[in-house]
Amino acid sequence: MDSLASSRAGRGAPLALSLGEPAGVGPDLVLMAWAARREAALPVFCAVGDPELLRARASVLGIEASIAVCVPEEARGLFDDALPVHPAGPRATAQPGLPDETSAPAVIESLARAVDLVLEGRAAGLVTAPLAKSVVYGAGFTFPGHTEYLAARCAVPGQDAPHPVMMIWSPELAVVPATIHVPLRDVANLISADLIVKTGRIVDRDMRRRFGVAAPRLAVAGLNPHAGEGGSLGSEDEEIVRPAVARLRSEGIDARGPLPPDTLFHPDARATYDAVIGMYHDQVLAPVKALAFHEGVNTTLGLPFVRTSPDHGTAFDLAGTGRADPSSLMAALRLAAHLAEGETRARAERERT
Repeated sequence: MDSLASSRAGRGAPLALSLGEPAGVGPDLVLMAWAARREAALPVFCAVGDPELLRARASVLGIEASIAVCVPEEARGLFDDALPVHPAGPRATAQPGLPDETSAPAVIESLARAVDLVLEGRAAGLVTAPLAKSVVYGAGFTFPGHTEYLAARCAVPGQDAPHPVMMIWSPELAVVPATIHVPLRDVANLISADLIVKTGRIVDRDMRRRFGVAAPRLAVAGLNPHAGEGGSLGSEDEEIVRPAVARLRSEGIDARGPLPPDTLFHPDARATYDAVIGMYHDQVLAPVKALAFHEGVNTTLGLPFVRTSPDHGTAFDLAGTGRADPSSLMAALRLAAHLAEGETRARAERERT
C-alpha cells in the first residue's frame, strides 16, 4: 500500500464489508447490522458486492432497507438513511441455504474489490463475511482461506511476503494459534522457534500499534500436557517453545512460557496476560469460543491494513430465516474501526518523528 493511500485511509473513509457466501448468513448479517446501526453505535461501512442480492434478502427477511448504490466516498453521507453498496462482481443467484457453483464468482469479486478499496485508501479497513471454501475452491480459488489470500494480495515483488497471524479477539480473551488449519498430527513438525518468535513479534507490534496496549503481556502455551512436564511428556516444549520465549524476552517483549494449557484460561490466569499464543488451532480457539461465541472476532495481524471478520461460518441452516445473530459481525465492525484508528494514530506519530 503506497504512503498516499495509507494517509488517506481513516480520514472519514468507511469500512469495506465484503458480502461473503450469498447462500449463507453473510447478507442477512449485513442487513441486520445496518438496521441496528443507531442503537448499536456502529461505524460507517460500505457493503461490497451485488446490490440486488441485498434487496432480495431484505425482502425475504422483512427488513426495510433502502439500498444505495454508491462509491465509498459517498457512504458516510448515505449511511443514516440507506445501506451503501459498492457494486462488484456478477449477480449472486444462489438461494438462502442452497449453495451452488454460481456463488463463487460473486464471492471472489466481492472480496477482491473490497481489498482493492482498502489498498487504494478508499476504505479504512476490511471486514469480511464468511465464505464457503467448498464453493470457491471449485472456481479456482487456490488459497486455504481469507488469511492466505490477503497475504498474497499484499505481497510486494522483491520483498518478503507478509506473515499473517490469526487472532481471535473478545473482551474476555484474545488468542493466536501459531499453526492454523493443519492436521493435528502435523503440528509438532511445523512448530519451530522461528515461527513462535515471528508470531510473537507481530502480536506484540500490532497490539501496541493498533490495540493501544502499551506493553503487551504474552502467554505462550506449551504443546504437550503440563507443558511437557520438564521433558517427560515430550521434548518440544523444552527444545522449541522455551528457547523461543527466551528470544522474545531478549528483544524486550513480555512473553512467558511454555505454560500448561489446562490452567491457562480460568479467570485468575486471564488477568495476567493480554493474549495467548497457542501451538495449534483448537488449543486456543475452543476456550475463546466457549467464553465469547457471539462476541468473538477474527482479526488478521501482520498485514499493512486492518482486517476483521465474524468468528463463525456461513450457517446455511440459518440463512434467510431471520434467526441469525449479527453480534459477531457488529463486534467485527467495531473492532475494525478501533484498530483503524490506532493504525492512523501510529502512522501520524511515525510521520512526526
